[in-house]
Amino acid sequence: MSLTFVRDPQLTPVLREELADLWLDVSQAGGAVGFVPPVTAGDIAPVMRRQLDDVSAGGMRMLGAYEGDAGGRLIGTAFLQLNSHRLMTHWCTLVTVMVHPALQGGGRGKAMMREAIEMARDLGFHAVRLGVRGGEGTERFYETVGFKEVGRVPAAIRVAPDDHRDDITMWLPLI
Repeated sequence: MSLTFVRDPQLTPVLREELADLWLDVSQAGGAVGFVPPVTAGDIAPVMRRQLDDVSAGGMRMLGAYEGDAGGRLIGTAFLQLNSHRLMTHWCTLVTVMVHPALQGGGRGKAMMREAIEMARDLGFHAVRLGVRGGEGTERFYETVGFKEVGRVPAAIRVAPDDHRDDITMWLPLI
């Protein structure tokens, strides 16, 4: 399957609906995108609304990955969260990085990450930061596109009363 990447896609009702469906499917499959299953569309809706409001306000940029051409279905996202602190505006943070669970493992995520990195570079950033939930093994995936672990806070993420995960900080210099 071919992918098309769209930087800063229009936040249409169709995109919002596809993003909500994608976020729910990824969350229900156990993806570390801010929720722990079981999760409902109602749980995701206010978080997604705030994130898209931030995109509209210019505090965040969105990358959409589409099946086939840009008219295809949204199957992945990465958001670049911009820093407002004057001493940190030279780097951004990747958040809500996800590929539909049924489409993982075929190189789509790696292609999307490479595009997100190029987007950050094209926007003039010197580095990209990424937070990863420990215990999932995803840090190894991010290492394949150049990220390095630079910090870890043990047991900082509570996914259940008796299940605490490390908060892993990863970093990718762009210059």
